Amino acid sequence: MDQGRARKVKVGVGLSALAALALAACATGGGGGGAGQAAGGHQVGAPAPAIHVESLSGKALGLDDYRGKVVLLDVWASWCGPCKQELPMLDDMAKRLRGDGIEILAVSVDQERANLVKFLRAKPRWSLTVAHDPKGEIADRLAPDKMPTSYVIDREGVIRYVNSGFVPSDAREIERRLVEVARR
Repeated sequence: MDQGRARKVKVGVGLSALAALALAACATGGGGGGAGQAAGGHQVGAPAPAIHVESLSGKALGLDDYRGKVVLLDVWASWCGPCKQELPMLDDMAKRLRGDGIEILAVSVDQERANLVKFLRAKPRWSLTVAHDPKGEIADRLAPDKMPTSYVIDREGVIRYVNSGFVPSDAREIERRLVEVARR
């Protein structure tokens, strides 16, 4: 098998596995109980893996671009019910917390960009940064076990908190953790 085909198979398997896990998580209501646990083998206290995605405007983004800031990296999809609840809450956080050196990067794992764009049209303007990962790099690097999964990453690029899944009450804890890490 040539390298290009091998990569496509690997991405397909990663996205399929992520989709299956996400559907299971979404079907059971998503979050709750996942707060603070590491997902995909990436332990709290370990450096975040190198992630490179594309913003909706076409700009290449990497976690290293956010060095010196606290980042909430949120992995989500437009077809996930808990993700649809979470994203507007994260957008409100982004407005409030940007002045404190906190950035929110929401990376969609939707295979079709049109699905992501359609979801985003529900709101005229978003304050958080939205990126798209159709190649499955997030699935390959982080392997989140639920959808959505949020990673609080400190100014040096270390994962400090993971929230797997989402219920509305998680928003308060995610924001508290972001502010706590930013004050260090």
